[in-house]
Amino acid sequence: MNTKTRIVALAASLALATTLAACGDTAPESESASTTQETAENSAVAAHNDADTEFAQMMIIHHEGAVEMADLAATNAGNQEVKDLAADISSAQGPEIDTMTSWLDAWGESASPDGGMEGMDHGDMQMEGMDQEAVMTELSALTGTEFDRRFLELMIDHHEGAVGMAQEELDAGENADALALAQTIIDAQTTEIATMQGMLDSL
Repeated sequence: MNTKTRIVALAASLALATTLAACGDTAPESESASTTQETAENSAVAAHNDADTEFAQMMIIHHEGAVEMADLAATNAGNQEVKDLAADISSAQGPEIDTMTSWLDAWGESASPDGGMEGMDHGDMQMEGMDQEAVMTELSALTGTEFDRRFLELMIDHHEGAVGMAQEELDAGENADALALAQTIIDAQTTEIATMQGMLDSL
């Protein structure tokens, strides 16, 4: 091998070594960047305060009450519009319950308020001064137009409670997803309140 050939071969070897070294350095950096991004995303998901936690916990209970009332309308309501509205309420609030439950799990928070509902002073959880059990007892005894009228009256009050709870979250919450859901609840349920009031007036 002459001198010129040796120089070319040496240059090629150096280029190959440099390429391999660069590839070796890139992998750890890529893995590190991915880990850093994942950590940041997890931190963003977990960012919440006490207002966010209470909002999710209490709204889950509130939504469960609305779904229970709505499901009863499928058998007891006489007006098809009332049945359709009740079905819409159930189909919208069921997935929201699942979403809020997943937040609490991601935040490392209990799915229910500490100590349950006993002893808690939360007017937004009641309808015309009645708790969920009393409301269901009353509605279960009604059918047809009587049910329709009472269902609408109580669900309007129930929705007004949800709007109040959502506004409290907007005022004091921190988690971006919880704040967005609170605004969605205000918008959707304010519209439904107007719809139900119109239906009630026409009965």
